[in-house]
Amino acid sequence: MTVTSFAPIQTSRFVVNPPIVLAPMAGITNSAFRRLCRESGAGLYVSEMVTSRALVERNEEAIQMVTFAPDEIPRSVQLYGVSPKVMSAAVKLLITEDRADHIDLNMGCPVPKVTRKGGGAALPYKRNLFRDIIRSTVQTANETTSALGMKPIPVTVKMRLGIDQDHLTFREAGATAAQEGVAWVALHARTAAQMYAPSANWSQIKVLVDDLAPIGVPVLGNGDIWQATDAIKMMQQTGCAGVVIGRGCLGRPWLFAQLAAALQGQQIPKDPNLDGVLQIMVRHAELLSDLYGEYKGCRDFRKHVAWYLKGFRVGSEIRAKLGTVSTLVELNQLISLIDSDQEFPVVAEGPRGRTSSERAVSLPQGWLDSPDELGDFAADLAAAELDVSGG
Repeated sequence: MTVTSFAPIQTSRFVVNPPIVLAPMAGITNSAFRRLCRESGAGLYVSEMVTSRALVERNEEAIQMVTFAPDEIPRSVQLYGVSPKVMSAAVKLLITEDRADHIDLNMGCPVPKVTRKGGGAALPYKRNLFRDIIRSTVQTANETTSALGMKPIPVTVKMRLGIDQDHLTFREAGATAAQEGVAWVALHARTAAQMYAPSANWSQIKVLVDDLAPIGVPVLGNGDIWQATDAIKMMQQTGCAGVVIGRGCLGRPWLFAQLAAALQGQQIPKDPNLDGVLQIMVRHAELLSDLYGEYKGCRDFRKHVAWYLKGFRVGSEIRAKLGTVSTLVELNQLISLIDSDQEFPVVAEGPRGRTSSERAVSLPQGWLDSPDELGDFAADLAAAELDVSGG
């Protein structure tokens, strides 16, 4: 494969160089994980998805999710919501309290608890509501920063291909978002029905790239980037301006170093051996403990263990105990029992994280009757963002 460097993405406030973005993942991309990824490579690291309503109501957990470390620049927040008015209020809060340099709108969440209320990947089907939310968010961001004499804050949107193959929304929604002034559109090349399987349809990313090229709005691609070479292939095949990395970095935060090297035309670093992986695991647990306190931090770390150790020879008893670890001392004791002289296994280079087969999308009854009429779905939509995070 011929490797060339790829252009950075210029925005009104910062440059994404190289053009790599960490995808927001609920329960994963907290400030501890973002720091771990930032220590490995370069790019833009987006917060966990937070609901606009929780922010406006100043929910304590929501405020923590949009509180960044002093050295985390740019500060990128993914915002989720279903009401133009509430989204506008949340954006105004983020800007007036100087909490963000970038706001990404989630319009692609496929989780049933969200779509069954008309939120997430279901929402772009209601094209008037979708346009109103994008317009309100962009206008509020521009007006608020202008009034405060600040540099404009770029607003972007992340979406899926649509609800299912019979209800694809990405081309119309992408064009709408571009017309309303977003800085870029990120496309996960699957429908909500497909969840995380089968393979992402990269050809549809190219379709959107070609659609938005006359408007001058870049498209970022998402889906099935497991290795740095996958990012090169996606960008060369689709013409997308950058890549969004989700499940590929689970248990592999060093992937960002490999991506940065690949996209800058440099030699790609090797995956660490098990000794290096174990050191990163300890670092991750320490960062989570700093964030949440040791007990909660170690409990939160448990879900990462299987991803880190995928393919390595680790006894079942040690694996089980690592899955119930409660203190850093306990973690270090268990790690000391592992034979760390192992090279990174080939099997661990492929897919990881959630997988699922295609299934019908949970939607409010009658949601698909009309893409124009919102009807009596106000109550459903309000319930779609009752949680702090929509993920």
